[in-house]
Amino acid sequence: MSPRALLAEIHRAALDAVHAGRALERALERDDPGPGPFVLLAAGKAACAMAEAAQRTLGTRIARGAVTTKDGHGRPLAGLAVREAAHPLPDARSEAAARDALAIARSVSAQERLLLLLSGGASALWCAPAEGLSLADKRRATELLLHTDAEIRELNTVRRHLSAVKGGGLARAARGRAVRLFAVSDVRGDALADIGSGPASADPTTFGDALAVLRAHRLAGEVPPAVLTRLERGAAGAFAETVKPGDPVLATVSARVIASLDVALEAAARAAESLGLRTRVLHGALHAEVGSVARSLASAAMAARADGLDLVVAGGEPTVTVRAGGQGGRMQELALRLALELADAREWTALCASTDGSDGTTSAAGAFSDATSRARADARGLDVRAHLARSDSHPLLAALGDLHLTGPTETNVTDLALVLVRGGR
Repeated sequence: MSPRALLAEIHRAALDAVHAGRALERALERDDPGPGPFVLLAAGKAACAMAEAAQRTLGTRIARGAVTTKDGHGRPLAGLAVREAAHPLPDARSEAAARDALAIARSVSAQERLLLLLSGGASALWCAPAEGLSLADKRRATELLLHTDAEIRELNTVRRHLSAVKGGGLARAARGRAVRLFAVSDVRGDALADIGSGPASADPTTFGDALAVLRAHRLAGEVPPAVLTRLERGAAGAFAETVKPGDPVLATVSARVIASLDVALEAAARAAESLGLRTRVLHGALHAEVGSVARSLASAAMAARADGLDLVVAGGEPTVTVRAGGQGGRMQELALRLALELADAREWTALCASTDGSDGTTSAAGAFSDATSRARADARGLDVRAHLARSDSHPLLAALGDLHLTGPTETNVTDLALVLVRGGR
């Protein structure tokens, strides 16, 4: 088996372990949510897989519901309204879906329970701007933050304080009805406040924290005036805060994370070891600026080789400052940066890929790189550093035949990097 085929197989095993539908079925079988009837709300890239699994497990106990997923990820589900919306920037369909979700939550009767299914992407797919804000206001604020090196927790701190649905807004709409929340985590530490920006969870942050994020990234003068006004007035006490820990509205909410990055990392390690590879797992090693990640991952790969190991498995979500005009994503950029960091090393191959099947705004999950990447690019007259400088990794990797394509994976637990330190291309 070639190094690339080997890494693709390990990546596939990790995805299988965190498939959202199968993870939910296991969770519902272990923890029966009761007799129902249930009103189902699902949002995220894996929303259809999760809703389908709920239907298989709970059957007629699901009375009605609605599902919102990313464009290209939807499919018909009997008895449920399914819609698609934009990601990563919300559109009018995102707002309509969020307003409908709030209305459905308000409609839950005393005899019903709300079954809430969340996966990565829900923050964009459910976008209900708070009073005084337009969709354009919130979209622009999100876009500006996405183009900085802001971490997802910072982005979500701002989004929660500009929203009617996030930061416990959906739980408020449910008016004390029983809510069972099952989530696939795409955030560091599996924090419920950050999965889908916490529509039925406590928010530990404040309006003041959201303002601090904008100032830290020098965006206070760039966001729409209505956004800055809301955050400033909220910090002054003019608006009610998001739902905080201990709020009575959360007393009837029970929540469980059913799949996470750690599960994927463990599955990747098991798959590698079954193939005879001596493996080192680096938990959370990708949670940093992408250039720093590339340097530390390259060092870890060479240390693993010196220690007699074959493979480094790392997970997380690098941050990237996006330059205008390019096309790419976090994992494609990381793959190219590894080609530079390991330019003098021999016999290595890397696969850097998302777990949701789409890296950045592209249809690629990520990309391969290896000891020949730099030379192959030079032979085609492609300047790796120039492409990185303009956030344009995708065209270069496509020209080299190095993209990794999976299509939608029906899960999302952030990203994986696999570096094989023995064996050539």
